[in-house]
Amino acid sequence: MNGNIQNILFYVQIIVCVLLVISILLQNRAEGLGKMFGGGGEVFRTKRGLEKFLYYFTISLIILLIVISLLIYKYSVV
Repeated sequence: MNGNIQNILFYVQIIVCVLLVISILLQNRAEGLGKMFGGGGEVFRTKRGLEKFLYYFTISLIILLIVISLLIYKYSVV
């Protein structure tokens, strides 16, 4: 039983990792070399629509990945 749960958690962890990579790659990259030295002219910009969804989706995937990793550790130690 323990090995079965561990295998399921491994597969779920792989799926979450792939989704996390995709959501990070889809996010807007407004940072450039000019912004690093104070250029760009944009002081503040709010996230809206898909950008806001991807931001919160990425955070939730990170939390889910941490929880799954802790569960895998718990079931492997027992």
